[in-house]
Amino acid sequence: MRGHPDIVEMRERYDLAGSQPGMQVVDGLTLLSGLYLALSPWIVGFTDRTGITINNLVTGLVVAGLALAFTAAFGRTHGLAWVLPVIGIWTIIAPWVIRGDQSTAGSIWSNVLVGLLITALGVAALTAQRTVRT
Repeated sequence: MRGHPDIVEMRERYDLAGSQPGMQVVDGLTLLSGLYLALSPWIVGFTDRTGITINNLVTGLVVAGLALAFTAAFGRTHGLAWVLPVIGIWTIIAPWVIRGDQSTAGSIWSNVLVGLLITALGVAALTAQRTVRT
C-alpha cells in the first residue's frame, strides 16, 4: 500500500477533511469529552467505586488520545474513527456491567450522557471519513 500511487493524494484528502471547521469542532468536543470522562469520578464524586473509576480514567484517556491523533493527522488515523462509537456505547453500559456494585446515580447519569456524546461524535468522525471516500 505504501507504494500505491494515490496514497499521497488520499492522505491529503483526509487531512483536508480533518481541517474543516466542522471536523475541528468534533475533534475539540471529543477531546473535552475524553478529558471529562477521565476526570468524572472526581468531578461527580464516585471515586469509592474503584472499577468504574479505573474504567472511566482509561477510556477517557483513550478518547482524548484519539481526538489528539485525529487533530494532528486525520489522514493517517481516520481508520480508527470506528473506535469512538464503540467506546461511547461501552461508557453507557459500563456502570451496570463492571463487576461489583458500580452504579450510583452520579456514575449512571455521567456515563450515559458522556457516552451518548462520544457515540455521536464518533459517528460524526465516521461520516467525515466516508464523505472523503465518495
